[in-house]
This record gives sequence, structure tokens and C-alpha cells, in this order.
Amino acid sequence: MNRRLSPAPPDPIGQPNALALGVGTGNIAAMLTLYHCKDARSFRALWALEELGLPYDLYVLPFPPRKRYEGMHDINPLGTIPVLFDGDHRLTESVAIPHYLATKYGPSDLAVAPHEAGYAAYLNFLVMGEATLTFPQTIHLRYAVFARPEDRRPEIARDYAEWFGSRLRNAETLMGADYVAANRFTMADISVGYAVMLALSVGLEEFVSEPLRAYFQRLKSRPAYQRALAAQL
Repeated sequence: MNRRLSPAPPDPIGQPNALALGVGTGNIAAMLTLYHCKDARSFRALWALEELGLPYDLYVLPFPPRKRYEGMHDINPLGTIPVLFDGDHRLTESVAIPHYLATKYGPSDLAVAPHEAGYAAYLNFLVMGEATLTFPQTIHLRYAVFARPEDRRPEIARDYAEWFGSRLRNAETLMGADYVAANRFTMADISVGYAVMLALSVGLEEFVSEPLRAYFQRLKSRPAYQRALAAQL
């Protein structure tokens, strides 16, 4: 049973309030807690939880949380999302979380094992989705959308948009036929798929080719993707 909860203040040691989250009851449902903003990169973690069918508690915060949610820096010193708590463990990287969940709570075909032929491509695309594809999109958004009107720099925003486009084209040349690795849907598709999802929602759709649109359509049709969308509303 997954629960969406109202944000609760962190306790003094920087962990979410244990009573509010039900931590310590000795089961996974009480242990996995995700801090998330709607459609932000933390969607990768939410999608991964749904793909694995793991019970979790969800806090949906206003964006940007470091400015609009009191105590966010106690949950994550950087003030960003995602933040996933698994008992005493805290993870803050949106592509590490899906792999962590698939390997800790597996075995699962959503991760690719080292002995499999697709292992190298899996790791490469898992990291690529954030480090190579999402990063330039966030800089584009910073200068085109999030900055105050007087601080916006359309020339810089466009440079990073083009940067994203060239790297997306490169990713497409490396992809498999239907999925990015191992001839099946994996957590690496969540990583890359979110980058495509973001591009289509922030005005960078010109860089998304028809094959990539078809790829993302396959991902969108997955029941876990639909459940993740519904969970954040």
C-alpha cells in the first residue's frame, strides 16, 4: 500500500520525522520514503518504485523545495530532490535510486547483471540519462524559465538546448532496437526515458526524433509509468 503524505518537518538529526513516516515498524512499507516534486527528476525514483511494486511513503513538495519547503536542507543538505530514505540510508541521485532498488530488492530483470551481454550498455545509459542528457536541459531551464526576467539569457539557454540535442542524437545512435540495453526494459530506460519526457514538456521537442517519440510512447504505455503519474497528483 503506497501512501501520499503531507510534508512533515525533519527531526533534529536530519532524518524525516520517524513517527510521521512510520519508520521502525520492521517492514519495507514503513522504510521506503520518497521526497519528490511533480515531474522533476525525482520522477525516476517514483517510476522505479512502481515498476518494482514496492510499498512506499511519498511526500510531494513544492518546487523548488530548497526555497519553498522549510527544513529541506535538513532532509538533503543540498536542498534538492529526489531524496529516498530506506531505513537509515539516504540516497539523493535520481539514477542511483532505481538501480539501488532493483538490486537491493531484486533480483529483478529491471537491472542488468555483470554476466549479461548488455551490462556495459545498461550502466552507460543509466548514467547518460542524467549526466549527459538531463544536465544541459536543467541549464537551459535555468536561463530560459527559472531566472527572473531581467536575469534570463536566451543565448545561453539556446546553447544548452543545442548541446542537449546533439547528445540526444548520439544517444539514439547507441540505442538498441526497442530499449537501450539487454533487449528489454530496464532502469536505464527510466533514466533515458525521463530525459525524453522532460524534453517534450519544456519546449525542447524539436530535438526529439520520431523514433525517440515512438520509444517514449512504449515507455508511457507501461502501467507503472501511469501509476507514477497518478501518484504525484
